[in-house]
Amino acid sequence: MSYVKRYNVSKGFSLIELLIVILIVSMVYFLGFEGIEMGKPKPKALTPLNLKSNIVSSELFSGKATLLCVDQCRSCYLRRGISSAFQEYTSPIDLTNIKAYTLDRQDSLTRLEYGRYQDKKICLIMDFYNNGSSTQIILENDKGSYFLPAFFGEPQAFDSPEEAKEYWLSNSTVASDSGAFY
Repeated sequence: MSYVKRYNVSKGFSLIELLIVILIVSMVYFLGFEGIEMGKPKPKALTPLNLKSNIVSSELFSGKATLLCVDQCRSCYLRRGISSAFQEYTSPIDLTNIKAYTLDRQDSLTRLEYGRYQDKKICLIMDFYNNGSSTQIILENDKGSYFLPAFFGEPQAFDSPEEAKEYWLSNSTVASDSGAFY
């Protein structure tokens, strides 16, 4: 009787088969997730209530910056310092149809008119400084009115520019009376 030896064939994968599977899985991963950045939060749209915090945390902010918005505030530009050129602000913007106001010497609400930039009407200009201050201003759009303080405090939302003006004046009085104890 002839005895034929049978070898047990292992039931595992060969090294080449494992390398091919790893290559296919990694190609699918890199092709499928190429445009997705994990772990980085998307920037919030620039709105009147987060304007100051977004600009100060922007990569273009380096101590002093000027924000300039044109085309009914659909496009904005940011300039570092005083003499550098304006660069396009690429994060989302939700400032459409903003009207800017300030108070004149008689504490009357005055609409700001800025002029033109690259042959487009400017709707907003704000300066931001490294000490945390900015241009104090009242903004209005179809969603409401907003008081943006120069130094301390958070932006506040109001129903009308007149209410924002009253808030501005009441805060100005508190700040100017803070040294009254001397």
